[in-house]
Amino acid sequence: MKRVFVTGMGVIVPNAMDIKEFSEALRAGKSGIGKLSCFDASELPVQIGGEVKNFIPDKYCDPKTMRRQDRFSQLGLAATEMAVKQAGLDNPSSFIPERVGVIFSSGIGGVITLIDEHKKYLEAGPNRVNPFLVPMMITNITSGIIGMLYGFTGPNFSITSACASSMHAIGEAYLKVVRGDADIMITGGSEAALLPLTYMGFAKIKALSKRNDEPEKASRPFDRDRDGFVMGEGGGALVIESEESMIKRGSTPLVEIVGYGSSADAYHLTAPHPEGIGAASAMQQALNFNSSNPQDISYINAHGTATPLGDAVEIKAIHNVFGDHARNISINSTKCMIGHLLGGAGVCGAIATILQMHEGFLHPNINLENLDEELLEMRFTGQTAENKDIKLALVNSFGFGGQNASVILKSLN
Repeated sequence: MKRVFVTGMGVIVPNAMDIKEFSEALRAGKSGIGKLSCFDASELPVQIGGEVKNFIPDKYCDPKTMRRQDRFSQLGLAATEMAVKQAGLDNPSSFIPERVGVIFSSGIGGVITLIDEHKKYLEAGPNRVNPFLVPMMITNITSGIIGMLYGFTGPNFSITSACASSMHAIGEAYLKVVRGDADIMITGGSEAALLPLTYMGFAKIKALSKRNDEPEKASRPFDRDRDGFVMGEGGGALVIESEESMIKRGSTPLVEIVGYGSSADAYHLTAPHPEGIGAASAMQQALNFNSSNPQDISYINAHGTATPLGDAVEIKAIHNVFGDHARNISINSTKCMIGHLLGGAGVCGAIATILQMHEGFLHPNINLENLDEELLEMRFTGQTAENKDIKLALVNSFGFGGQNASVILKSLN
């Protein structure tokens, strides 16, 4: 089986505008969550979120390209530019175009454009609708634009599986390289859905935290007083490639990908299976992929959205897979600092994991003040960073519809 490595990363999230800032923010426990400023939320029951502020799209791609993109795509393209540069793929002579593919995902896609253009249609008439409405709105457009910008002509598509979208993208991109369908894949995901309509959609199903008076304390994975997730925006990108390609190009490996699993709960529109059967299946498949020893997993970057039911079920699933060893595994959730990036959540969790593995630390669960009594047996990181040598790590991502994905990363240290 081909060995596959991550050779480039890029990220833009509420608490960081690049990889270096993200690493520093994670170690410091810096929250990117605050009162919403992108729209007037004063009449909504939820008024907080994780915004990417001071984002200048033209800094990353040419202005003409960026003007024709929805914000979700702009964020994804910016993250991709960072990852491509780190991996040395910005030089066309360094790759064979048809051997480089793209799987870049989003859970919702261009909802900002859709809402804006619908309003324009109603107020100014049909002739005022932007001719770029459809390409700005569709979720696969970021993948397509990435191919066009860099000349990558290999497999190119997007996966939409709600909050598991970018983790599925990583896993399926990994399979493309393992099978030899491509030598290099650009993968990840992005989301920008901070709008009154989407807020009310999630609020109506009681999924969001209403801790409006303490925004930075609102995202509380695994805490006894958690009351829902906090919406965030942003995106992340990875360049992954085969060992042969990496050696030929002289690129620098960051971590090795050694497992991927996916499953369905087949249970409920929004709630996870109460026994965590689907989540456990995805984790077990990832372990089985390269016969990883469960006892070697020392860290899990949890899906951990801070919903009362979701967090408890994820921990139950971890117990089901790892048994007594589950008590020895360090667990944190990056969402405590950046909120829930929906389709962009999985890749940002993966990038956070890679940074912790590379630099030998565990980021804090900044709002874990009173551990849920049902979860007392687990080893959650506290409210300050810890030193940790992580050799093998698991990253989880689960979505509405009961769709689950897990990836295993191996340190090169």
